[in-house]
Parts: sequence; C-alpha cells; structure tokens
Amino acid sequence: MTCIRTILILTGVGFVMGISASWHGRAFAQNPAETTPPEHQRTDSQQTTPPPKQPTAAELSAKETPASAILRTFEFEEYQFRSAAEAMPADKYTYRPAQGNYGGVYPGYGPTELRTFGEQVKHLACSNFGFSAELDGKAPPPDCDKGGPSPAKTREELVAYLHDSFKALKKSLGAIDQKNMFDPIEGPYAGPNTRLGLATVCVWHVADHYGQLVLYMRLNGIVPPASRPNPPELKD
Repeated sequence: MTCIRTILILTGVGFVMGISASWHGRAFAQNPAETTPPEHQRTDSQQTTPPPKQPTAAELSAKETPASAILRTFEFEEYQFRSAAEAMPADKYTYRPAQGNYGGVYPGYGPTELRTFGEQVKHLACSNFGFSAELDGKAPPPDCDKGGPSPAKTREELVAYLHDSFKALKKSLGAIDQKNMFDPIEGPYAGPNTRLGLATVCVWHVADHYGQLVLYMRLNGIVPPASRPNPPELKD
C-alpha cells in the first residue's frame, strides 16, 4: 500500500509540476504576449539587460504557419528539458525517487521500477527520434518505453543523445504545412494519428517528462534552470 501511495503521489506531483513549469521559464514563453513571469524578474542592480520584446499577436498572425506555431511551444519545452538534463550532476543520473515493482500497471510495457533520472532522459530522446521517424515516414526505433536501442549510458552520452533527438524532431515538425498537416501517420508511438495530431503529442510528451525531472531535481535540492532568476543558456 505504501508503494502504491508513493507512485500515485509521484505521478500526480510530476504531472502538476509539468503543467505549472510549462507556463514559466525563459522570456520566450509559450504565450508570445506573455512578459517575463514575476519569479523571473529581478529588481536588484545585477539586472542590466531588459528581456527581449515579444512579438504581438498581430505580428505573429501575419507570418504564422503550422510549423512555426508548433515549434514556438516545442522549443520552449526543449529548453526546459535539456537545461534540466545539463544541470543534473552525473552522480545523480542513477537517482530513483522510490524503489518498488510497478510492472503490473501495464503488463509488458516499460520498466518495472520508476525510471532513474538518466532513464527518463534516454526514454525522451528515443521517443523524439521515434516521433521524428514516424513524421518522416520511416521506421522508428523499437522499445523506447524501455530505453530503446541506443548504447548511451553516461551523462555526457545521454545529453548528446538528447540534443541530437531534439534536432531531428524539430526538423520533422518544421516540415508540417497546411497541405500535409492532416496526412495520416502510422506507427507504434501515438499512432494511428494525423501529422498535426502527432505534433501535439510531441509537445505534450516533453512537458510530461519534464514534470518528472523537476520532481527528481527538487528532491535532490536542485532548482531546475528554467525556474531560476537567470536561466542559463543551453550548451549547443
């Protein structure tokens, strides 16, 4: 009973934190008209550079495309997730918030234990490659729910794998236009679907797992970069 209560709490908190975090972070928030959130504003003398001016709704509307609308939010989620992966110390990549066998929830799917921080990163990266492949009409990598085929293990390898996965998926999302956005998409990951429908899953999936990374970091006394007064740049 204690284990079941633990996993329910972790799942609920991760989900809520993911939603909450997805509306905060850097100046390029999901809502282009949104100014820098109060918790990210500084009033001391160290704040010398004003946040960049956000485009108005009318300015966005004048040149908006399906791809630009999707990528505006997706790139924000990319920052949240990748910055968290870069900020977590290497010795915390094996951190697992609770022990226990939870394999009976969806028999045959996913690991039987809660994923470690590193396993969360690897799952997200594999899924990004999987979604990208499906959008491009190719065969996706197998078993992303269990980590997938990539040999990446160390923090450095996983961060690089994650970086490459976002690069690939952004290219695929960038190819969505008014002519193909309702094309049918088949595949094991979020299929059957349409191209636009799968794109929304791509955005949701990153936010969902970022919420879990937030919980892992907070339990280790680490403030996620997207929640800091001066969010650091990604290491590209």
